[in-house]
Amino acid sequence: METDTITAISTPVGEGAIAIVRLSGPDAIRIANELFQGKDLEAVESHTIHYGKVMDPETNEIADEVMLSVMRAPKTFTREDIVEINCHGGMVAVNRVLDIILGKGARIAEPGEFTKRAFLNGRIDLSQAEAVMDLIRAKTDKAMSVALKQMDGRLSGLIQKYRQSLLETVAHVEVNIDYPEYDDVEEMSHEMMREKTKAVHAEIEELLSVAKQGKILREGLATAIIGRPNVGKSSLLNTLVQENKAIVTDIPGTTRDIIEEYVNVRGVPLRLVDTAGIRETEDIVEKIGVERSRQALMESDLVLFVLNYNDALTKEDLALFEVVRGLEFIVIINKTDLEQQLDLEQVKQLAGDHPVISTSLIQEEGIDELEAAIAGTFFSGDLDVGDMTYVSNVRHIQLLKQAKQALEDAMEALELGMPLDIVQIDVTRTWEFLGEIIGDTASDGLINQLFSQFCLGK
Repeated sequence: METDTITAISTPVGEGAIAIVRLSGPDAIRIANELFQGKDLEAVESHTIHYGKVMDPETNEIADEVMLSVMRAPKTFTREDIVEINCHGGMVAVNRVLDIILGKGARIAEPGEFTKRAFLNGRIDLSQAEAVMDLIRAKTDKAMSVALKQMDGRLSGLIQKYRQSLLETVAHVEVNIDYPEYDDVEEMSHEMMREKTKAVHAEIEELLSVAKQGKILREGLATAIIGRPNVGKSSLLNTLVQENKAIVTDIPGTTRDIIEEYVNVRGVPLRLVDTAGIRETEDIVEKIGVERSRQALMESDLVLFVLNYNDALTKEDLALFEVVRGLEFIVIINKTDLEQQLDLEQVKQLAGDHPVISTSLIQEEGIDELEAAIAGTFFSGDLDVGDMTYVSNVRHIQLLKQAKQALEDAMEALELGMPLDIVQIDVTRTWEFLGEIIGDTASDGLINQLFSQFCLGK
């Protein structure tokens, strides 16, 4: 267990109304008291805030005028003594306060170390710790809601329930193996083992059934905008983002590179990529952009394929239909304010079951229909996170898949009539995979690697 006192700036770098320097550890209050001119912090009650000044010990001058919060263990985020100093925002003031704290014996916290201490001290489990970073990085209200529910322990509670059920099953097997002479010990039959494993397997399958949606809420939907040059791709990006991020001209090949933007579409975060028009070109710069566009296309979760209502389908359009075949895509017929030259029946035939939306971006028509199609492609109906437990973390999803496979191995062994002490090996593996999600069976290396991805002051 860590015994030193750590400190870090917990607010973003730059100018602002306030900046917060946080301390956590056994000497947090003592260190703060030595530099604080105001009340005696050793004597104040826990969870109180106090006005005063931070003094520079070298010059005996005022370093900053602050509000200082004192929170005593164990009722704190880290379950250690915590002090938070609210300084004036700005690089000079906050760094000056931090330097004084370091001079008093604290050390700079490692990335995520405050949250890591909360985990190591039993305040939260590993899945809840990861939800802290998900909350910070949330790009929509629904993504934030999913993270808050995970922080509150909704996923942890389910995992603990599954593990307890499996543990009871293994314990029955162990008792029967170790003490076969006791007649009053309940005999664990193959049928009872089958019922237990099937029940947990069904629960895990239910979690995984919404894992794709949860991952989208957490990470965003990688969305490529493709089409021939000058069909309105950049206009679509600007319309969705509601800012003039991309250059819009009548000259084909204006977009030479990919442009990325995040946008919230009905609670679904999209990572929009406006690609260079995919076409044969001799322009060396545009050619690089086209290659990057092809790469972005293959890495996308969703493709917005833009066609021109004012042009008949070309060989390039038909080639793009071949490129997106097998991908999730929406066809957008743009420039419906112009004279029709496009064969709509042919487009619908080529699109198959994929949505076809008509728009006039210059007149802002068809945007609501497009947003509904995007949301409906990955979420049936309105997205409701109220009663759902979404698994959004890739690590959690992978471990759930491994746990599911181990249970399927156990069920297959039961069907083959294998001895229960052999079957329990796969059941125990499931228990361990689930334990990695909440940190009970996670290695020190994994824990250190996960927390290294956190912000410095979190």
